[in-house]
Amino acid sequence: MATYDFIFDSLGLRGWCGDADDGTAGGPMTMEQLLAGGAKAQPAEETFGLSDVWNLPFPSLDALNAACPSVARTRDMTRGVEQSFLAVKDGLKVVLDPLTQPLSWLLEGALYLFQWTPWWLMIPILALVVFYASKSARLVGFVVGALCFLAFIDHYSFAMQTLSIIFVCACLCVLIGVPIGIAMSRSDGLQRAMIPVLDMLQTLPTFVYLIPLIFLFSVTEPKLYGIAIILYAIVPVIRLTDLGIRLVDKEVIEAADAFGMTDRQKLYGVEIPLALPNIMAGVNQTIMMSLAMVVIASLVSAPGLGVLVLRGIRNLELGVGLVAGLGIVLLAVILDRVTKAALARVNAASSLPRH
Repeated sequence: MATYDFIFDSLGLRGWCGDADDGTAGGPMTMEQLLAGGAKAQPAEETFGLSDVWNLPFPSLDALNAACPSVARTRDMTRGVEQSFLAVKDGLKVVLDPLTQPLSWLLEGALYLFQWTPWWLMIPILALVVFYASKSARLVGFVVGALCFLAFIDHYSFAMQTLSIIFVCACLCVLIGVPIGIAMSRSDGLQRAMIPVLDMLQTLPTFVYLIPLIFLFSVTEPKLYGIAIILYAIVPVIRLTDLGIRLVDKEVIEAADAFGMTDRQKLYGVEIPLALPNIMAGVNQTIMMSLAMVVIASLVSAPGLGVLVLRGIRNLELGVGLVAGLGIVLLAVILDRVTKAALARVNAASSLPRH
């Protein structure tokens, strides 16, 4: 006798369940039923004691299915989700393939550019970019030293692959996320609609991003890992753009209205400059999350240092995994220090008195 037989008996649903009086008509007999076949001829009266209450299972699908085979099991539900996705997969692929193909071209172009630019040209270019963003000679020296160290241990090409992917995905996150954040700051309804989506994207485990994309795109296509990285990393820049614009002092907005500024002029001349520290903080978090996802995306052919980490795990090569991990740490420190230095400059500029 199943635990929840009384529910279906009291509701008169035993006929719908398709069970016979002996409980064997709902399907083939289990080994337990076969071994207990002799005892079923004279069933003993069952009692419901304290131990039964203590061990009472939650009325889940599997527990209810044990009492009524007509109730779907959990594996039936998961199979239904899978079949529903596979049913619309071809239609989604027809729509998404042309829309996402430019992402593959961008990633392939960035990989080609970063890999085939010689080191004696790439390292000075990156040093100039760091100096322009931070105006710190010490930080430039650290970045050059870290890149030279990666080149010295033959990890330079892997590091450039990782940087190229982060460059493309972080730029796209900013280009897409900042307008969405601005639109959210303009509309309370859009903000209420977007918050559950952003919460889901921010809390969804990183590996789960890859599951539906593997069914939609080929593993050899760069857009497979590019979409996963963008979806995972775009949330901070959207949230902090929305927050930064909403935190702009209302008195400043009223002053801009008094001067007769249009909405576009207020956005580009007042709101975005005052919200820029928050936006830059969002960019910093987006870049760091992109780096984290690039390592996970090595499972689906994303090149870079994550490939070496995955190799160390698969082949139990401790040294390979640890040295590649050190390279990822160096890249993370470089990206974090540079973006924070740029953020500090933005904060300093925004705090200066305006005349």
